[in-house]
Amino acid sequence: MSSRASRKVAVIKGGPSSEREVSLSSGRECAAALRAEGYDVTEIDAGVDLAERLRALGPDVVFNALHGRWGEDGCVQGLLEWLCIPYTHSGVLASALAMDKEKTKQVYRDAGLPVAESGLFGKAEVMAAHVMAPPYVVKPYNEGSSVGVYLVREGDAPPVLADDMPDIVMVETYVPGRELTTSVMGDRALGVTDIVTDGWYDYDAKYKAGGSRHECPANIPDEITVLCLDYALRAHRALGCRGVSRTDFRWDEAQGAAGLILLETNTQPGMTPTSLSPEHAALAGMSFGEFCAWMVEDASCGR
Repeated sequence: MSSRASRKVAVIKGGPSSEREVSLSSGRECAAALRAEGYDVTEIDAGVDLAERLRALGPDVVFNALHGRWGEDGCVQGLLEWLCIPYTHSGVLASALAMDKEKTKQVYRDAGLPVAESGLFGKAEVMAAHVMAPPYVVKPYNEGSSVGVYLVREGDAPPVLADDMPDIVMVETYVPGRELTTSVMGDRALGVTDIVTDGWYDYDAKYKAGGSRHECPANIPDEITVLCLDYALRAHRALGCRGVSRTDFRWDEAQGAAGLILLETNTQPGMTPTSLSPEHAALAGMSFGEFCAWMVEDASCGR
């Protein structure tokens, strides 16, 4: 504990992305946990002066609690590399790859991991006519937390996308079934959660109290549990992730093992009171404070 007291940890949170509020919550939770573990913690709401504030503070480690663009896509990671400050979670390349959903899926395919059919299309094209047979999902190819996701069912007209949707969007075949997720910590997969909701697993279902119910460990066949753990670890390695990541799945029970497909890998999973990775750590016997401390001790400056 005494050695930790001499280590200065900057928890960067907030930022300008659409996931700002989630990041602020994650940052508060992690900062409080790290203080309880004995670290000297400073919280920084990341803005355009982030480099100057970090230079002035001179932290030993940055705990990156940012989510979404700029904080999770390689941008901040590049800044921290330039400043030579060790930081938590994945490096520049893995962060950029995992934030681009279509490039991620190509990495999955090359690694022999199962994915749904998808493609990138112009926003105007998607609104003018169906670019694939419904049901399908339309979403930004470089956002997280189910921001800007549209489900187009059979019989629906082409979607009317919000003005703030990007000019290029990802369209993906809808995979029916259950929402499963698995966290990886270093070189091991921790557990599988079955996310139960009354409807679509959207932003509110993820982050509002009562929006969803987590069954951890998931009540699923052993074969599917083993596959989730294996696929998540293989995805983590294929993308070049480090630290903690979380991979999301859809599982169509009617198809058995063939019905399990990967959706995406989150290189900086949420650390809010309703988040999933802390539940996986608890399943593996770690307290939230121990989980955060592991990430600090795992921090590095490089790939």
